[in-house]
Amino acid sequence: MRLYSTDGCHLCEQATALCRRLNITVTVVDIMDNTQWQQRYGCHIPVLADGQGRELYWPFNEQQLKDFVWPQC
Repeated sequence: MRLYSTDGCHLCEQATALCRRLNITVTVVDIMDNTQWQQRYGCHIPVLADGQGRELYWPFNEQQLKDFVWPQC
């Protein structure tokens, strides 16, 4: 999982803490490192992305995060 974020973003810090609390491993990606990420996510961070192209935009709560990471079959 990738968490699109940037330094100093308190919402990103909340999303990271929520992932940690649920034992979800994320790679934090700073959108400032890439112009395309800035354009795509700049007003929407934090955004959690999986390897299948799905994205979960903030605000999300614990249940929404669980449903995203561990979807029901």
